[in-house]
Amino acid sequence: MIETSRLIVRPWRQADVAEFICVTNTPAVMEFLGGVQELDAIQASCARAFASQARDGFCFWIVERRADNALLGFCGLKFGNIAPITGEIEIGWRLREDAWGQGYAREAAAASLDWAWNNLPCERVVAITARGNTRSWKLMERLGMQRQPDLDFDHPHFPVGDPIRAHITYAIMRPDN
Repeated sequence: MIETSRLIVRPWRQADVAEFICVTNTPAVMEFLGGVQELDAIQASCARAFASQARDGFCFWIVERRADNALLGFCGLKFGNIAPITGEIEIGWRLREDAWGQGYAREAAAASLDWAWNNLPCERVVAITARGNTRSWKLMERLGMQRQPDLDFDHPHFPVGDPIRAHITYAIMRPDN
């Protein structure tokens, strides 16, 4: 578990799944992720987070607000599973819409990066997003990540012609200690 001044970033519990679906499987949150998903697809995504936590010791963890224990979404790390970042440590986040613009994603992501540098032997952490998702790539830049245009790609989960097919990649190198 990771604690910040306002957040708890922690492993998933089975009881989190229904609330996570309720607060994040919305048109606004899913705009750059392929739209609102069918229940079985998002449950499979949650199951992958459980499996990553069990197998690797990390995942896209649940983010709770400390003040009221509200589930805000997820943020964390996983092994990238799509070319060109296969096998690299990937950071990602997805927060409910009413949590946007309050610095929660940055706080959780910075804490996740600190965790990576303290617990993983990786030399860099990468992040991907749809080219049009300016909120996401601007957060990447605020975290100190740099655009990696040579790693931009067309996401194979989205059809040709879909505006979210074009994905961009950012990376941050391990800080010198």
